[in-house]
Amino acid sequence: MSDIISTEERIVKMLRTVFDPEIPVNIYDLGLIYKIDLEEDGKLNLDMTLTAPNCPAADFIVEDVRMKLESVEGVKEVNVNLVFEPEWNKDMMSEEAKLELGFL
Repeated sequence: MSDIISTEERIVKMLRTVFDPEIPVNIYDLGLIYKIDLEEDGKLNLDMTLTAPNCPAADFIVEDVRMKLESVEGVKEVNVNLVFEPEWNKDMMSEEAKLELGFL
């Protein structure tokens, strides 16, 4: 069980290295990650959204997420689901992200 927890911690750490090119805060702290589901066989299902449905960097961000998560020890396969429900808003950001972007 501790192995799954440490893998999930590594997943979150890796997600914190992914940035929207237009925003100086990582996608995890922006609140763009809705679900992290790591199965016992190493298959990772991730639900994420974007700050806007027509985000010009969408393909870049999704591919960056997939490539980085595939490099995490314990992750064998990554399935990134782009979802737009619920719609993202700034209340989903961490306190650190709000502070960084001047919302506090």
